[in-house]
Formats: sequence, structure tokens, C-alpha cells
Amino acid sequence: MDENKVREAWRVLRIQSELVNGTESLVKFSRAVTIFGSARLGTDSDYYHQAEKLAYGIAKEGIPVITGGGPGIMEAANIGAMTANGPDEGESIGLNIKLPAEQSANKYQDLSLNFRYFFVRKYMFVKHAIAFVIFPGGYGTLDELFEALTLVQTEKIVKIPIILVGYDYWEGLLGWIESKMMAENCINQHDRDLITLVDDIEDALKIILSHRALTINN
Repeated sequence: MDENKVREAWRVLRIQSELVNGTESLVKFSRAVTIFGSARLGTDSDYYHQAEKLAYGIAKEGIPVITGGGPGIMEAANIGAMTANGPDEGESIGLNIKLPAEQSANKYQDLSLNFRYFFVRKYMFVKHAIAFVIFPGGYGTLDELFEALTLVQTEKIVKIPIILVGYDYWEGLLGWIESKMMAENCINQHDRDLITLVDDIEDALKIILSHRALTINN
């Protein structure tokens, strides 16, 4: 058999294995909040401490917190969720991936899963979320933000809150979305309204809890 065909066949099996393992491991965390943000923002950043505090508040409400499992904002959120751990609190979950730089698993994870493929990992982020919270970050964070927006916009997943934290960081992007994308009719007001921008993490927590209450009642 052609060697390239053999490699491709094994790649399909690895993908299948990641999907099965991730699904089985996360099935009990069906109502979680996924937090995204830069691996480069450490303890000297206000956003790091905001992420830790928000994750603590989320976990105290019995909601699991899912991150990318790495350093920076991800570590802060995992710390917050793990600190809140108790019999009625949510758990701290990390979905790790091997990268050439920056990504190393933080140690604040009740459940730590490792992925080889970005698209499988992103599927796991989305599948179990009742809200997305996006702190400042780079290309990876933007990729995750626009993936979530596209899935909600195209109704591939149910509508859930997509919350950006940090006026100073995100207002330029939102200004461009409104002045360029909307002005050129590439998106409409409904699409823009899928994004909520907050500066206060208490506002983010209120949005998450309100959405959870609505989904429970419905």
C-alpha cells in the first residue's frame, strides 16, 4: 500500500480517537463557560487577575470553567475555578495542545486533556459551552472569537453569550466592525449584537447567570 495513504489512514484514526476521548471525558460538563485569552498576559496584567476572579465567581455558581489549559489568561481562569472547588462548585478544565512555543499545561486543572488537532480541540470548546468569555489575546484568541461568532450567526450552535472583556483592548476592533463591516453590508446589526463588550467582570457574570437561568427554565 502507498505509504502516504497509510499515513493518512492513521491520521483519521488519531482524529477519531481525540474526538471519542474528548467527548467521553467532557460529557458530564454539559453546561460550562469557556474562557479564552492570551498565553502572554501574566500576573503583571490586570486582565490576568480579572480572569481569575471571574472564573472563581463562575465556579462558585456550580458552573465548570473550560480553558485552553496553557499559561497566561488560561492559567488565571483555571486558578480561579480550582480555588472555588468544593462539592457544589464547578470544576477547572484545560484542553491543552502541543505548540512550538508558549503552550505548556498549567497545573491548575481538575481535568486536563491533550489534543493534537486544533479543530478537534475547538469542537470541545464549543460543544459544552453555555457562554464564551474572551479576554485580550492574539491571533489564537481572535480565531476562537470569530469561530464562535460564525457558529452562532449561522445557527450551527444555539445562541449563547459571547462576551468580550476590556473596553480599551476591544473597542478598536468593534469600531472597525461597525464602521467597515456593517457599513459595507458584510454583516448586519443582528450580527453585531452577538457580541457584548464589558469592562466589569461582575457584568460578565450577571450575563452568564441570566442566560443559564433562561436555559434552565426553557
